[in-house]
Amino acid sequence: MDITGNIVQINAPITGEGKNGPWKKQEFIIEIPGKFTRKVCLVAWGDTVKIDDLKVGDSVKAHIDIESREYNGRWFTDVKAWRVDMEGASNGAPNEMADRPAPDNVSDIPPERAEDDDLPF
Repeated sequence: MDITGNIVQINAPITGEGKNGPWKKQEFIIEIPGKFTRKVCLVAWGDTVKIDDLKVGDSVKAHIDIESREYNGRWFTDVKAWRVDMEGASNGAPNEMADRPAPDNVSDIPPERAEDDDLPF
């Protein structure tokens, strides 16, 4: 699944130690243009996406997985970026994981609603 937007914020990396060893994640927020502008917080785990190559204001196309998990009766959802391409780069290679196949465990989101739909969601 892909989403396109402009980077509005890049958060500091977060690291920790788990039962499988050390881990690292970094969140960045993109703004999706449209009739009702939306912001989405994406998370990049490990070194799959080189956040250092991105800056606020960049127009990007993010290849994502959406995953929810339950913890103590509450549900949490992550939007995980596994590849980020600069928009408008005509012949530049993506900045990471170009040879990784798209995951096959994510269903497609229904097509966008008609433009004359004035509901904000």
